[in-house]
Amino acid sequence: MSNTRFIESITQSYSPSGASIYLGAGVVNNEIIAEAKVNLPLRMMNRHGLVTGATGSGKTRTLQLLAEQLSAAGVSVFMPDMKGDISGMAKEASVNDKIKERAAALGMNYSPAAFPVEIYSLSGKSGAQMRATVTEFGPVLLSKILELNEVQSGVLMILFKYADDKELPIVDLNDLKKVLNYLSEGEGAKEIKNDYGKISTATASTILRKIVALEQQGVDQLFGEKSFDVEDLFEKIDGRGVISLLNVADVQNQPAIFSTFMLALLAEIYQALPEAGDLDKPKLIFFLDEAHLLFKDAPKAFMDQIDQVIRLIRSKGVGVFFCTQLTQDVPGNVLAQLGNRVHHVIRAFTPNDVKALKETIKTFPKSEFYDMEQQFTQLGTGQAFITVLNEKGIPTETVVTHLAPPASFMGPLDSKEYQAHLEQSDMYQKYKEPVDPRSAFEILGERMQKVKEEQEKAVEEKQASKAAPRASTRKEKSTFEEVMSSPVTKQVGKELVRGVFGMLFGTTSRRRSKGLF
Repeated sequence: MSNTRFIESITQSYSPSGASIYLGAGVVNNEIIAEAKVNLPLRMMNRHGLVTGATGSGKTRTLQLLAEQLSAAGVSVFMPDMKGDISGMAKEASVNDKIKERAAALGMNYSPAAFPVEIYSLSGKSGAQMRATVTEFGPVLLSKILELNEVQSGVLMILFKYADDKELPIVDLNDLKKVLNYLSEGEGAKEIKNDYGKISTATASTILRKIVALEQQGVDQLFGEKSFDVEDLFEKIDGRGVISLLNVADVQNQPAIFSTFMLALLAEIYQALPEAGDLDKPKLIFFLDEAHLLFKDAPKAFMDQIDQVIRLIRSKGVGVFFCTQLTQDVPGNVLAQLGNRVHHVIRAFTPNDVKALKETIKTFPKSEFYDMEQQFTQLGTGQAFITVLNEKGIPTETVVTHLAPPASFMGPLDSKEYQAHLEQSDMYQKYKEPVDPRSAFEILGERMQKVKEEQEKAVEEKQASKAAPRASTRKEKSTFEEVMSSPVTKQVGKELVRGVFGMLFGTTSRRRSKGLF
C-alpha cells in the first residue's frame, strides 16, 4: 500500500487549525512515517481521555510527554506520581543514543528542557502537605476511606448533618471522634433521637475503631488546616503551566486513601470553578493514575456521581485523563465520555487477555491500514494506538503512533536535588506548618465542662440547704441545649449541601465566594 494515502489520511485527521500538542508520527507496515504527524487539538482536551497499556509499555513516559507539552502551552497539570519516579520533569533530559534515535526517526529537532514542577504529599514527608478538613471531605468519601458499611455510613451522615445544623467545624479526626462520642452517649444521644435518629453504641464503637486504625496508618495529618487551596493548581511561571505532582510513593499500600483524596480534590475543583464554556485551551488537565482503584467496591450512588462530575466538569475548562492497564478497568458510562484515547500494547497471554483485546478493539474506529487485533499485540515500547477528537468533535483516524521522547529527565530527582527543590518551593513553605483552629473538639469540650461544673454547683447548693423545701421543678438544661443556645464565634467555612456525594453540589467555597477567574 502506498504511504502517500496513509500520509494524506493522517494529515487530514491530525492537523488542527488551532493550537495543538505533538504526540509523534504514524507507523504503517512497521515503518515510521515522519510526515504523518499526530497532533492533539488543545481545545478538545477537556473532552477527557484514556491512557492504557500493559506494565512496561511506556504509559508513564506518555503522561510525561503530555504534561510537558501542556505546560509549554500554558495549561496547568495535576498528576499523581505513583512510584516517585517522574519528579525529573523539573530538570532537563540527559540526551543519549536512544533519544537521538527516536528524535531522528520522527524528523524532529530535539531540545532538552526543564518544566515548572510543584511536589505535594499526603503524608507531608515527600512534598508540600496536601490537607483537607473532615468537613470538606464529606461523609461519602470519608466512608469509602474508612471502609464503612451502609449502616455505618448512615451514622456518619448524621454526624455531618448535626455539625452542619449546629455550625460545629469538624476540622480533623479529633473533632470527628468528639462529635461521635457526644452523640452516641448520655445527653447528646437523648437530644438527637427525635430529630436525627438514634446512634447505637456498637455502631459508634466500630466507627471509632476504624478512625483510630486510620490514625495508626500515619495519614491522620491528611485531615486538618491549613487545607489545600485548589487555586494553587492553576499557577503559571513565565507563561508555562505548573505541573503539580502528588507523590504517593509513601502511601502506596493505602490505595483507597490516595485515590479517594484525588477524587475529593477533583470535586473541589468542580465546585470552585465558574462555567467557562468552550475554550481555546483548557485551564487544567487532571490525570487520575491507577484509575481502577476509584471504582473498586464503589456503591452505585458513588459511581453515579463520578459519572456526573465527569460530564459536568468539562464546561469548567477541565479535562480528566484516566490512566490504567485495561480499558475494562473504567466503567462503560465513564468510558463513553473519554474522547481521546492513547492505548499501548495489550499482552494477550490468557483467554481473559484475548477477550479484553477484542473488547478494546471495538472501542476504536476501524482502520483500513491495520489488522488491529494483530497490531495491538505487536506494539513496541513507546508506541500506541491513538484516536482523538478533531476540532469538530469527530473521532480521528486510528493510527499507530511512534511517540515523541519527553524533553525533561526520564526518572526521579536524586535525594539531594529533591530536597533542594522542596526547600525552594513556596508551596512547601505555605503548607508546612499545621494550624489548630477552634473547632468542634474545643467547643463541645468547653460546653460539656461548663454543664458539669453547673451540675456540681447545684449539688453543693442542695446539700447546703437540706432544710429548704424542694419546690423547684425547673429542669436543668441538657448539654445539647447548652451547646446549641451558646453563640458560636467561628463559622464552618463551607456550606455543606452534599446529597450523597460530600461537598460536590450546591456549595460555595469555604475560602472565597467568587470563582477563580
